[in-house]
Amino acid sequence: MTTTRAVGIVQPGGPEMLQVIERDVREPEAGEVRLAVRAAAVNPTDVGLRQRGAPGLPPPWVPGMDAAGTVESVGAGVEHVAVGDAVIAAVMPRRPEGGAQAQLVVVPAASVVPLPPGATLEQAATLPMNGLTALRGLELLDLGAGETLLVTGGAGLLASYAIPLAKRRGLRVLADAARADEELVRGFGADLVLPRGEDLHAVVRAAVPGGVDAVFDTALLGRSIFPAIRPGGALAFLRSWDGGDVEDGIRIDRVWIGDVIERTDWLRELAGLAAEGVLRLRVAATFPPERAADAHRLLEAGGLRGRAVVVFDGHDA
Repeated sequence: MTTTRAVGIVQPGGPEMLQVIERDVREPEAGEVRLAVRAAAVNPTDVGLRQRGAPGLPPPWVPGMDAAGTVESVGAGVEHVAVGDAVIAAVMPRRPEGGAQAQLVVVPAASVVPLPPGATLEQAATLPMNGLTALRGLELLDLGAGETLLVTGGAGLLASYAIPLAKRRGLRVLADAARADEELVRGFGADLVLPRGEDLHAVVRAAVPGGVDAVFDTALLGRSIFPAIRPGGALAFLRSWDGGDVEDGIRIDRVWIGDVIERTDWLRELAGLAAEGVLRLRVAATFPPERAADAHRLLEAGGLRGRAVVVFDGHDA
C-alpha cells in the first residue's frame, strides 16, 4: 500500500465537510491503471455526494469523476497506455477506492485514454464525465438526421458538449441561454438560441409549432418542459426520475454514466474531438485541494461557465 493525499468528505453536509485527508492506495491489478492525478474537475455529482454521502461505504468519501494526470503504474494486460503517459480518466467515486480527487487513484484501464493533444491537464480534466454523459444521452434519445433536439441549460459545460455532438449527428439543435450567453451558445453550434426562463416551453412551441422531437435536459427542468415536446417524443434526464418510463406520452431516458464509464472508444472519440476544437474544454477556476470547499461554493452559486478544477502539485505530464 502507498499513502496519498486526497479531498475527503468527513460526513454529509456543507462545503465545510471537505478536508484534505491521507489514505492508502493499493497497487493496480490486472486490467487496471494507477494514476498520478494532477487535475480533477468538480461537478454537481460531487456536491450530491457531499450532501448525502455514500450509503454502504464508511466516510471519509473522496469525490471526483474526472481525472487528468500521468500513468504511475499499470496492471497485467494493459497495453493502450504506459507508465509516464499523460492521460484522462473517468472515475466512479462511490466505491471503496473513492473518486478522482486524490493524488493517486486506481481505475479500470478501459476508463483511461491519452490526453487530448494540445490540451492542458487542467483543461482535459473537464472532459471525461460530461463527454460520456453527452454521448450516452444522445445514444438513448436515438434521433435521426433532420430531427429536432432542445438542449436546456445551453451555456453549461454538459450542454456545450451535447450541442456539437448532436450537430455531428445531423440534428437541428435548439438551446436556451441568458442574453449575455447567446453568442457563446451559438458558438457551440446551436441552430437557434432561445431566451431562458419559465416560459421556455412556449417559446419553443412558437419556434417549432409541432414540438421538438426530444429534449436533453441538462438544466433539470423535468416535467415543466414536457409541453415543448411533441407527442411520442423523449426526454433525456440526468440523475434519477421520480416517475415512470413514459409520462404524458413522453419517453423518459435516464442518463447514467455508470453504464458507459468503461467505453474506451467513446473516450478516444471525445479526446479527438477536443483536439480538433469541436469540444471546448473550459476551466472556470482552479483550486488546491485545501480549498476544495471554495470550489463547491463557486459551483453552488450557479452561473459557472466551465468547471472548477482541483489541482494537485507534484505531478507533471
